[in-house]
Amino acid sequence: MFQKILIANRGEIAIRIIRACRELNIASVAIYSEADRNSLHVKYADEAICVGPAHSNRSYLDIPNILSAAVISGADAIHPGYGYLSERADFAEICESHGLTFIGPTADQIEKMGNKSLAKKTMAAAGLPVIPGSDGPVTSVDELVMIADEIGYPVIIKASAGGGGKGMRLVHNHAQLVQAFQLAQAEAEASFGNADVYLEKFIENPRHIEVQILADNYGNVVHLGERECSLQRRHQKILEESPSPIVDEKLRKKMGAMAVKGAKHVDYRNAGTIEFLVDEESNFYFMEMNTRIQVEHPVTEAVYGIDLIKEQIRLAAGDELGYEQKDIIAYGHAIECRINAEDPENGFLPSPGMITKFHAPGGLGVRWDSFVYSGQEITPFYDSMFGKLICWGIDRNEAIERSIGALEELEIEGIKTNKEFHLWILQHDEFRRGNYSTNFIEREIAKQKIVKK
Repeated sequence: MFQKILIANRGEIAIRIIRACRELNIASVAIYSEADRNSLHVKYADEAICVGPAHSNRSYLDIPNILSAAVISGADAIHPGYGYLSERADFAEICESHGLTFIGPTADQIEKMGNKSLAKKTMAAAGLPVIPGSDGPVTSVDELVMIADEIGYPVIIKASAGGGGKGMRLVHNHAQLVQAFQLAQAEAEASFGNADVYLEKFIENPRHIEVQILADNYGNVVHLGERECSLQRRHQKILEESPSPIVDEKLRKKMGAMAVKGAKHVDYRNAGTIEFLVDEESNFYFMEMNTRIQVEHPVTEAVYGIDLIKEQIRLAAGDELGYEQKDIIAYGHAIECRINAEDPENGFLPSPGMITKFHAPGGLGVRWDSFVYSGQEITPFYDSMFGKLICWGIDRNEAIERSIGALEELEIEGIKTNKEFHLWILQHDEFRRGNYSTNFIEREIAKQKIVKK
């Protein structure tokens, strides 16, 4: 087992990893930017090293500074968390070349799955169902038009190296196609340094369902059910739940088996997520694979009782999985609300500032993952998410009611948050019926049905 782990991240995920390290009796090293000097992850870690100024590209994305911190501290492994360097194949490779274990998959696996068009091609070869579309990046307008005409409109153009909705364009007819193609290429190049885009048939009113997998270095792979991630705004997830209200046991086993099959096909190791789109007839299609821990991993932990961060560390250290699919049993229902420093009544604009009052909710089945406290400043330099509220219940209805109660207990003053927006979602009739898709939030916002504060 490792003696010391450097955490190449910040905020709540850094604290989450620190806690796992403590339980495994592993020393932790935090890195921080000058803007995060007073952040809780700095205080909770056994050691903390400043790696640069506020801007991420000079601190949390500065590979030489992070590697220097690892060497200076004597760390023998690096956990990247999510975001930042977590899906950078070059970072994983550099860690290994410096004698540091990268807690995640191999550089080759990150590279192969990080390119979405290549990942789609790879998983199709493994036998997973994929959305009809181009076989890799589209290289010319003629090819684009030919494929779009063949699969039929609407179609969607996506960045091969993309994520978070960048480099993505929905096209309803032939007249929009070429301009959308050029705009997607330009945005992909600006966002990812890679202008490659691919084309897919657009699935109407889809559900975004992801399957958590764990794999050791010896070919053993299991899945831990699914997470429902359809509640999104501008392709960014807002609220997740497990299990999905539309997935029955038959579909769960089928999707889980396909996720395991895909992971085995690429000899995957450590934690990962296979993401599917599910249409209105319950047909599912491989969308992408995330080669890291997910923001929403706590809902899986709550339902399956398995600490995914500790499993990541254990598997990276060379331990065998130690259990089989039949040993993994779900119990109850969990919901995660991402709490952001933003103003829903003003176009969801970021709301940095000083937190003047803070009180975290509690009680049976309530978990609050965050890095904030009263008197802390939320700076404008990083993602607006500063907390995750995870509530477990014996069934979905109890999880919903518990989430509502916990949100009402949550007190945050000094900044705007999306707390009331979550309350609006949880009390919406369609959400309570489990009747929603990835366009639910945009559609309801357009109807101006959001409850005012």
